[in-house]
Amino acid sequence: MSGAVEAALPDAFRSGVDPDGDGIPRRFPGAGCCVAGAVFPVPESAAGMETWRPANQPDADRLARHPGPGRTTRIGRALNIRAIIRGQVTVAGVRDVQVAVTPDDAKLAKAGLTTMALSQALQVGGVTVPAGSFDEDGANRTVQVGGGFTSLEQIEDLMVRGEGAKKPVRLADVATVKEEQAKADSITRTNGEPSLAITVTMDRGGSAVAISEAVEDKLPDLRRDLGSDATVTVVSDQGPAVSKSIDGLTTEGALGLLFAVLVILVFLASIRSTLVTAVSIPLSVVLALIVLWTRDLSLNMLTLGALTIAIGRVVDDSIVVLENIKRHLGYGEERQEAILKAVREVAGAVTSSTLTTVAVFLPIGLTGGMVGELFGSFSLTVTAALLASLLVSLTVVPVLSYWFLRAPKGTPEDADEARRKAEEKEAKSRLQRFYVPVLRFATRRRLTSVAIAAVVLIGTFGMAPLLKTNFFDAGEQEVLSLKQELKPGTSLAATDEQTKKVEKLLAGTEGVKDYQVTIGSSGFLAAFGGGTDSNQASYSVMLGDSASASDVQDRVEKGLAGLSGVGTTTVVAGDGFGSQDLSVVVTAADAEVLRKAAEQVRDAVSTLDDVTDVTSDLAQSVPRISVKSTDKAAAAGFDDQTLGAAVAQAVRGTTSGRAVLDDTERNVVIKSAKPAETLQELRDLRLGAVRLSDIADVELVDGPVSMTRIDGRRAATITAKPTGDNTGAVSSDLTAKLNALDLPEGATADIGGVSQDQDEAFASLGLAMLAAIAIVFMLLVATFRSLIQPLILLVSIPFAATGAIGLLIITGTPMGVPAMIGMLMLIGIVVTNAIVLIDLVNQYRSQGYGVVEAVIEGGRHRLRPILMTALATIFALLPMALGVTGEGGFIAQPLAVVVIGGLITSTLLTLLLGATLYTMIELRKERRAKRKALKGADTPSPSPEPEPAGV
Repeated sequence: MSGAVEAALPDAFRSGVDPDGDGIPRRFPGAGCCVAGAVFPVPESAAGMETWRPANQPDADRLARHPGPGRTTRIGRALNIRAIIRGQVTVAGVRDVQVAVTPDDAKLAKAGLTTMALSQALQVGGVTVPAGSFDEDGANRTVQVGGGFTSLEQIEDLMVRGEGAKKPVRLADVATVKEEQAKADSITRTNGEPSLAITVTMDRGGSAVAISEAVEDKLPDLRRDLGSDATVTVVSDQGPAVSKSIDGLTTEGALGLLFAVLVILVFLASIRSTLVTAVSIPLSVVLALIVLWTRDLSLNMLTLGALTIAIGRVVDDSIVVLENIKRHLGYGEERQEAILKAVREVAGAVTSSTLTTVAVFLPIGLTGGMVGELFGSFSLTVTAALLASLLVSLTVVPVLSYWFLRAPKGTPEDADEARRKAEEKEAKSRLQRFYVPVLRFATRRRLTSVAIAAVVLIGTFGMAPLLKTNFFDAGEQEVLSLKQELKPGTSLAATDEQTKKVEKLLAGTEGVKDYQVTIGSSGFLAAFGGGTDSNQASYSVMLGDSASASDVQDRVEKGLAGLSGVGTTTVVAGDGFGSQDLSVVVTAADAEVLRKAAEQVRDAVSTLDDVTDVTSDLAQSVPRISVKSTDKAAAAGFDDQTLGAAVAQAVRGTTSGRAVLDDTERNVVIKSAKPAETLQELRDLRLGAVRLSDIADVELVDGPVSMTRIDGRRAATITAKPTGDNTGAVSSDLTAKLNALDLPEGATADIGGVSQDQDEAFASLGLAMLAAIAIVFMLLVATFRSLIQPLILLVSIPFAATGAIGLLIITGTPMGVPAMIGMLMLIGIVVTNAIVLIDLVNQYRSQGYGVVEAVIEGGRHRLRPILMTALATIFALLPMALGVTGEGGFIAQPLAVVVIGGLITSTLLTLLLGATLYTMIELRKERRAKRKALKGADTPSPSPEPEPAGV
C-alpha cells in the first residue's frame, strides 16, 4: 500500500495529535483513524501482459484483480500490515466483477419461463443446506446438501423450472452467462493516470507514525510484485508530519531548557548552583514520562508539548529552595542548619504554589467533549511534571546543595556579621536599588497605585474587541483538499470530463507535487461516511517540500475561477475531513416556509465580508424518472413489486445469488440484453405483451437530493467558508445578520458548524476557569488560614490577562482553544509568585515586624527568586512562542504566547500591586483591632500613629 498516512482531523489538528496516540479526537468523522493513500497509476504498456491504456479504467481494475507476471491479487497481501499495526486496509477505485445472466427473451418465452423463474432458480441453486449429522466409526459426520456455485459451468448447467414450463430447461439454453465488470460508480486517477487508491485506517489505539513506517517498509516488496511498469505514489502521509512536529517540539524544548538554565546562571552567577537547580528539569521530565508509561499514553504532540511547556515551570520550586539556601549560607550559618532552615522556610510556600498550579488542570477532566479528550493527556503530563518538580525541590536539591554548595568566599565566621554584610551587599544590587524605592512609593501612595492598576485593568477590557478569535489555528499544511460539485444529476462520465480540466490545472500549478482525484461514491471521504455522488469529485493535493499551502491555494483558486463548466469548487488547506465551515441550520414544519426561510438566510450569509462558497443543501434538486403504475398494470398481471423488479432488471440488473469464482465471491446478476439508457427506451420497455408506458406513467420530475429532519421538522443547512483567521468576528456578524432577519412564522435559524464548536469550547473552558479559581481559592484559604489574603492573591489573575491579550494582539495570534488553555494555566502560574511573596511577609509579621516593614523586607528578599522563576519560564517558552522550528506550533505556539504575556504583567503587578493591597488591608485590620481594644478599655481612641517603617 502506501507509506502515506493522513489524519482524519479538522484542519486545526493537521499535525495529528490524540490523547491516546498520534491520531485524533474521536469526535470527528473517522475519529480515531488515520488514512493512508497510495495509488498505482497504470502505465502505457505492461511487460509480459497485454497493452494497458491509462485512459481505460478497467485496466487498473484488472491489474489489481487478475494474475499476471509479477503482479497478482498480492496487492492485498503486500499491504497486510495488520500484524504490525492496529488498523485496516481498503482499496478504492476498483470495479467489482460480477456474473451476468442475460436472458434471451424469445427463448425464454418459448420455454414458458420468466425472469422471475430464473431468479428463483439461481437463489435456490446457490444455497448450501445443512442436513444434520450422525456418528460413524467413532467420528461425527455432518451432512450438507448443495455447495453453492463455484464455476460458470455450474451456473450454465442449472436446471430451471417454472409454472409455464413443460419440463426443466438448462439455464444456458435460455440465457447467456459470462463474467464481466459491474458498472463503475467511481473513478480514481493520480497525476492524470488511472489508479487504485489504497487507504490505511488506524484504530483508536494505533500510532500514525508506526503505521506510516510499517507501510513504508512494505513498499519495496509491493513495487517488486507490481513490476517496473507500475508506480506507487504517496498522496497523503501523516507520519512524517507528526515526526517533524515531534522533532520540532523536541528542539524547541531543548532550546527552552538551555535558555532557562542560562537565566538561572545569570542570576546565581555560580555554575555549581545552576547545575543543582537545573537537575530538577531532567528528573521531573523522566518522572513525568514514567507516569505516561504507566497510563499507557504515547509521546505524541500533546504530551510532548505539555513537557515543553512544563520545562520553564518545573525549575521554579528548585529556584526558590536553592536561592533561600544560598541566602542562609551567606548569613554564615552552619551548612546543615542553613539548608534545613532554608527548606523549612519555603516548603509550605512551594508546596502551596505547586498545588495551585496543578489544581487548575482538574476542571479540564470535567469539561468533556473534544476539549476534555484533547487536553486530558496534556493536563496529566503537566501535573506529573510539576508534582515531580516539587518532590525534587524538597528532596534532591537540598541533598545536592549539601554536597556542592559552600558559603561565599570571605564570609565572616560570626553569623551576625556575615548576615549584616550579606544584607548590605544585597541592598546595593541594581535590582534592589530600583525595586525598593518603587515599592516604598507604592505602599505609601496606595490609592494612587490602586488607581493606576484600575486604569490598566480597564485598558485590558478595552483591548478585548481587538482580539481575533478562532477555534483552532490550522497551522502550516502539506496537503490541500479540493471538492468539485456539478449540477445534481450529472452523470459520472460528464463529471469525469470536467475533472480533467481541474487535473490539468493542478498539473501546471507551481508547488503541487502530486494530486489524486476520486470521482463518484468512493475515495477518502467515502471511507468516513462522507461519500460523493456521481456529480462530485474529491481531490487530495500533495504539496512540494518548500511550497506554502496558502500560496498554492491562492494559485489554485485563481486558476479555478478561470475555468468554465467545472461547477462549484472549494479548496481548503489540510486533509478536508474536519469541517471548518460556518453553518446555519434552518428548520420549519412546512416545506414552503422552509424554502423561503432558507433563501433569506442564504442571502444574509452571502452579504458577509469574510466568507466564500455560500451554499444551501435545500437549493439542490436532481431530476429523476418517476414510474407509477396505473389501473392497467393489474390487468396485465403486475403489482408494484413485480413491476419494480422488471424495471430494475431493465435498468441495472437484479442480483439473484452469489458465486465463488477463483476464491472470490461474486454477485450473480440477471440483466437485460439491451438495458434502458434513455427515458424513451424505458417507456418502450416490453413487459410481455405490453410496454411499460401502457401500464405506468413514466415521466421526468425534480426532487430534492436529500431531506433532513430534526425533531420531526424539515431542516436545511446553509454553509460558508471563512476566509480569514478571525472566526469569532465572522460569527458575530453572522449572528447580527440572523437576528435582523424577519423569518416566516414557524421557521427558526440556528448557527452551527465551527462557530458552534468554538462557542461550546469557550463556554466549557470558561466554566473550567471559574472552577479553577474556586479550587485555587480553597487551597489558599487552607494555606494562609484567612479569607482576605487569598483574595489579595487572586487579584493577580485578571492582570495576567493584560499581558496575555496584549501579546496576542501584538503578534496577531487568534484567541482559540490552545490560547484558552494557556489562560487556564495562568490562573495557577501567576498565583505562585504571590504565594511565595505573601508567605514570607507573614513570616516577618510573626517575628514582630510592622506591616509596611514586613512588606518591604519580604518584597526585596523575594524579588530575585520571583524574577528568576518568571524569566526562566518566559525564556523556556520563547522558542515555542517564536516557532523557531516552524513545526507543530498550532497548539503550543498560542499557548506559549499567552503564558509569556500573562507572566510579564502579572509578575510586575504581583511585586507592586499585591504588596500594596496587602498593606492596605492589613493596616486597616490593625487599626480596627486597636480601636476595638481601646473601646474595650473604655478610653478615648487616639489618632492612628504612622507605621514606623521608615517609609
